[in-house]
Amino acid sequence: MGSNQQHLQEPWMLENGGNNIKGLSKETRHGRTAHNMSSSSLRKKSSLTLVTKIRCGLLRNLVANFQEVILGTKLSILFPAIPVAIFAQCYGLGRPWIFALSLLGLTPLAERVSFLTEQVAFYTGPTVGGLLNATCGNVTELIIAIFALTSGQVAVVKYSLLGSILSNLLLVLGTSLFCGGIANIGVEQKYDRRQADVNSLMLLLALLCHLLPLLFGYSGAPISLTKDSSLHFSRASSIVMLIAYFVYLIFQLFTHRELFEAEEDDESGENGSEEQAVIGCWSAVSWLIGMTLIIAFLSEFVVATIEEASDSWGLSVSFLSIILLPIVGNAAEHAGAIIFAFKNKLDITLGVALGSSTQIAMFVVPLCVIVAWIAGVEMDLNLNLLETGSLALAIIATSFTLQDGTSHYMKGFILLLCYIVIGACFFVQRSPLNQVDIITLKSTTDAVLSA
Repeated sequence: MGSNQQHLQEPWMLENGGNNIKGLSKETRHGRTAHNMSSSSLRKKSSLTLVTKIRCGLLRNLVANFQEVILGTKLSILFPAIPVAIFAQCYGLGRPWIFALSLLGLTPLAERVSFLTEQVAFYTGPTVGGLLNATCGNVTELIIAIFALTSGQVAVVKYSLLGSILSNLLLVLGTSLFCGGIANIGVEQKYDRRQADVNSLMLLLALLCHLLPLLFGYSGAPISLTKDSSLHFSRASSIVMLIAYFVYLIFQLFTHRELFEAEEDDESGENGSEEQAVIGCWSAVSWLIGMTLIIAFLSEFVVATIEEASDSWGLSVSFLSIILLPIVGNAAEHAGAIIFAFKNKLDITLGVALGSSTQIAMFVVPLCVIVAWIAGVEMDLNLNLLETGSLALAIIATSFTLQDGTSHYMKGFILLLCYIVIGACFFVQRSPLNQVDIITLKSTTDAVLSA
């Protein structure tokens, strides 16, 4: 046992000159978030017995890091999709294939970003690690949104971020509660309501900021004034939402940390007191930067080929952005949330689903509005009537589902059916991407004329 532990410590000991960080393990684990716990369920333990036989220290460190980062996940089978997507782009193969391969390549990258932020947290402590997780937890959605903004595809940005919120609230949470209820049908399932209440309040604030710009179109004001009012209000609301998210981070990481700490898995002693970093700090930072650059590379492919994929597959851009992109991009943490629901650890499941939804709604969306403002792109918080209605029903249904602190499979089944109905709605809706603004203007004009 002692020799195996020494082998596990070897990679980061080489990088850090033999200094160990045992003293940080307990502190870091104390601040571990549900998002990290969820992603860890898809990781594979690596045996470094053969790696330690390599005589060259630099080569031994590189091979060990490669084994931990690339091969240390159950999703490593999807990594070949990345070079294949690049090959398809370079040699002008079918654009829909580039879109599909890029999505597959993003799936393991999103999980690895979570792993690497956790590795950095072993050296920086729980507070900085929590801040890293708060900003990098949805880095895939943020990068896709920024590339879509630079391409002028504001509708894709709105659709993809809305889809991430809907998939977390209805698909992930619904599937988790349903599967967890079936697997623990004879056990009373309980969770801490306080975390759910805080996230529900944050989501209701986000809904208010999305709802009011939509109502400007029904105020009876001229169209030009309505559009300007919606844009100015959205930018002001985005600043308010970012301030609220900053206070939420203080609440989560400092004043009420105990509400958000993920309960450790007590089934294995290895996941408890003996847990420690497996790669060095600077290696983790370097891999994190590299992974982020690759995500940006593939995100550009996704944005550039989404319309061709829509035409080729006969699916609307709204369906691809709202339904397909979030499911594939967040598959790792979604699977982890379901796994912990099977283990009757609903606090972790809720931390993943609600925490990710809150992060997107209160951080990623307003940040995109501010970035668009700086870049001279007119992006507001008006998601149009159908999309805003879907968001409102998802938030309200989730809040009602979580109000009593208990769960059973029927609650998850209803949330899952809500997602299927919304998905079917966007499946049959075939509005071209370039007609989104026309539909918005038409609805506004009809409201003015009827007034």
